[in-house]
Amino acid sequence: MLLALAAGAAAAWAWAWSDAAWDARLARARTAGVQLYHALDAGGTPPVGLALSDPLPDGAPAADPALPFATEISFLSLGPGAIGGDRLRLRVLSAELSYPVSSIAGDEAAGGPAAALGAFSALLARWCAEPRVFARLGDGPWRRVEGEAIWGCADAPPDLRAPAALGLVLAAALLLGRWSAISAEFRAAAAALRTRRDEHAPIHPRGPAELREVIAAVNRRLAEERERLEKRALVLSGVSHDLGAPATRLRLRAALIEDAELRGKLERDLDEMTGMLDSVLAFTRAEMGEEARRSLSLTALVEAVVADYADLGRPVTLAAPPPRPGGPVGTLFLAARAPEPPGARVVIEARPLALRRALGNLIDNALKYGRRAEVSLEADAAAARIAVTDEGGPAADPAAMEALVAPFARGPNAAAARGAGLGLSIAAAIARQHGGALSFETAPAGLRAVLTLPRG
Repeated sequence: MLLALAAGAAAAWAWAWSDAAWDARLARARTAGVQLYHALDAGGTPPVGLALSDPLPDGAPAADPALPFATEISFLSLGPGAIGGDRLRLRVLSAELSYPVSSIAGDEAAGGPAAALGAFSALLARWCAEPRVFARLGDGPWRRVEGEAIWGCADAPPDLRAPAALGLVLAAALLLGRWSAISAEFRAAAAALRTRRDEHAPIHPRGPAELREVIAAVNRRLAEERERLEKRALVLSGVSHDLGAPATRLRLRAALIEDAELRGKLERDLDEMTGMLDSVLAFTRAEMGEEARRSLSLTALVEAVVADYADLGRPVTLAAPPPRPGGPVGTLFLAARAPEPPGARVVIEARPLALRRALGNLIDNALKYGRRAEVSLEADAAAARIAVTDEGGPAADPAAMEALVAPFARGPNAAAARGAGLGLSIAAAIARQHGGALSFETAPAGLRAVLTLPRG
């Protein structure tokens, strides 16, 4: 940025210097033109830098094939109340261009032939084309005006305005590029924070110092959050361990109760208590994401979980993947149709035990509030979708189900089923740990829970 500012300052100085130098050259040429008119009119000495030749012997400027461009202009001197006056005629021969005499301002031409000749002299100096100039006042003879010192290129100052403009553009490009790079760094950091696979994994510091400070603060916050979760898991593990012995004693004592109904109620209460502790501990561990990631076949994992439920006689089935016709694929230069191979396996980077728990919780919920559960798996290049659909359950609003993802939240029909209200919370936490999400959709005969996991 300092380099861009220095380049911009240098370009601005070069522009101002060139503008001032050319203004001075044009002012000098304008003054010389006015003095030349007075020299022609009064027969005096021309100004410094200009010279008048003797009258041309043939009475007119000689044509020269090497100077094919000719420019002619005339001015009429009119005094107050006069109806006529002397006419000043100019003829300019050039090898490069015809001079744009129409650019002489009207007020300059109206100021008389002296002012007009001054403006024309400045025009010659502006274009710097080494012209051959001839002048004739009234009925006088044609005379050549030598003015290379005033109009020639050798006397012209270097015009740095074009390089200065290029420098300003480059400086602006440097500043814009630096701004774009910084913006891209901030956007990349935001994307890394938004789409990271592990909620507690530190973010790699990058970009300018301010962004690195922000990332460092976020990493410290993530480390504190992970430490807090670890302490909570440690406390819950201790509580679960400490309650294990009293629960075992209560089970032994409950077994001595002769009343079967009372004994069953007590055992169910014990099971619910220990199950609640295990669920809270599982939820904390799911938030921590302690399990290491590895490459696995999501297809095989889903098939194994469904097979486990089928072995226990539970009504859980795996839906066949829908047929997917091949779409146009290929490169920029070749387009072809490649159908998806049959039986393709979906491979992702994930935590297998955590995914089994999340899928198991969704299936348990579907069985708990419906007659059966159907599991399906779909995937594309961006993400994989595991859907669990219950059948025969009560109609539920997907928006209302989103609210039940909160820990210990239970629906109005929860009285008919036992649980701690952490199944969906654990599944959602595991989805977030993988950079995905848990969502709900309306199914034809119930509700569909969808676990979306990114790939790649």
